[in-house]
Amino acid sequence: MPSVRVAIDNQQVVDDSDVVVVCLLPIHAAEVLAGLQFRANHAVVSAIAGFPVAQLAGLVAPATDIARSIPLSAVATRGSVTPVYPATPAATGLYDRLGGSMGIANELAYESVSAASATVAAYFRYLGTIADWLSGRGVPTAPARRYVADTFAALSGELGSPGADFAALAQAHTTPGGLNEQFARDLEAAGTYDAVQVGLDALLARLAQK
Repeated sequence: MPSVRVAIDNQQVVDDSDVVVVCLLPIHAAEVLAGLQFRANHAVVSAIAGFPVAQLAGLVAPATDIARSIPLSAVATRGSVTPVYPATPAATGLYDRLGGSMGIANELAYESVSAASATVAAYFRYLGTIADWLSGRGVPTAPARRYVADTFAALSGELGSPGADFAALAQAHTTPGGLNEQFARDLEAAGTYDAVQVGLDALLARLAQK
């Protein structure tokens, strides 16, 4: 891409930028940031999980314009809003061009959103379990996966409205006495939905320990 330059090192990236987007693994973040010199007029937008603003502030001083963000893969296609805390002009200005930004009121709420963002792998495991069940009952693997993928890809269009009501959508796909109703009821009886809540609580507790 003609507008992209590759810097010789991280310090050159910082020196040549007004807005510095920090994307590091948490285990490397402190070491990498401690070795960089920031300016007071820098705006810093972090995508580091479990790294509070106060901790970032000590590593990017004298810069004080600091925000956290959770850009997921859908941002690449402008397909999702990005949570930001606090909603600084630098952070919202960046992500509003990439699908939109969602300002979060406080850091605890932000960490809760971060936990909720970690449910994607479980979602695909759920779909994979359905496809594997079909494969074990006479449906070839490739068609089974295609059927499940097509079914849920088509349903994603129902989530496009800003006020998507998940309970209402579930009800709309439930026929009284039907198979959808039975399956949802059986999962509830097995504690599946409670397990989701417990898992999210565990993620939030882990993030709060950072």
